[in-house]
Amino acid sequence: MRDQRGFALVLTLLITALLVALSVQFIDEVYVDTSISHNYVAAQQASILAASGVEGATRLLQYSQSLQSYTTLLDPWAQPLQFEEEQGKLVVSISEESGKLNLNDLVSPDGTVKQPYYDIAVRLFKTLNLSPDLLDALVDWIDVNEEPHPAGAESAYYNKLKPPYRAKNGKLDTFEELRLVKGFDSKVLGRLRPFVTVYADAATLTAMININTAPKEILVALSERMSDDLASRILDRRKTTPFKNPYELAQVAGMESIAQGLSLLTTTKGTIYRIQSEALVKETSRVAEAVVRTSDGKFLYWREY
Repeated sequence: MRDQRGFALVLTLLITALLVALSVQFIDEVYVDTSISHNYVAAQQASILAASGVEGATRLLQYSQSLQSYTTLLDPWAQPLQFEEEQGKLVVSISEESGKLNLNDLVSPDGTVKQPYYDIAVRLFKTLNLSPDLLDALVDWIDVNEEPHPAGAESAYYNKLKPPYRAKNGKLDTFEELRLVKGFDSKVLGRLRPFVTVYADAATLTAMININTAPKEILVALSERMSDDLASRILDRRKTTPFKNPYELAQVAGMESIAQGLSLLTTTKGTIYRIQSEALVKETSRVAEAVVRTSDGKFLYWREY
């Protein structure tokens, strides 16, 4: 417990030092023109403060990963971070994309379906009360050909819409891109958002699922032999004893014969994280949301609102 508190203190000091340095910088930049309205100044301050939160969270993640070879929901980054200073208030939350199913893994570069991941998607969609037929349209959107699956759609379908457009025939770049795919309305996206991703580490061919951070719905979908009870046992185990490698799944009662088959689909360390940083200066709020790859610190997604 003492080591954990010390670790958390180091991380807090790290991000606080970064915020202080950035605060000095944005004060100098923002107040160049004193004739600017107070609301505009507050908005600019909030925007820069929110961006600094993303940068600080990225450094926190990289520092955390340098200390251990696995990532879990017990790590300090998994808890909301809140900072208050004279300039305003900053709240940062971090979630791991590596605990989700990567939709881009349903199809190989040559356009063939990758059956293990496709089967996981079918089971997940059924758990979420979504029609597995949606996967035909998704595969058609990603694969490189113009031959539709039975319930899918290619460019011939999309060209008849108003406005018309073509099937991408390539990987999804963002989760929001799903809105362009046949059948994926706002209701479907709302159900899927907590469980799927489109991001993977550039160093790996596929995005393996982190069993230390995956939600129960994903764990159940990993194998046709999985059950709610087995998934609950995995969740109970990792609350106190995180998995250091996928083979430790065999240590969970009932998983002895299932664990080996999951070793090529799962991992215990995440590399892709979604950061949401909300800054409040006076009564003005700004949010910076980013997806970062911790292996090289590259941002894969960024938006501010």
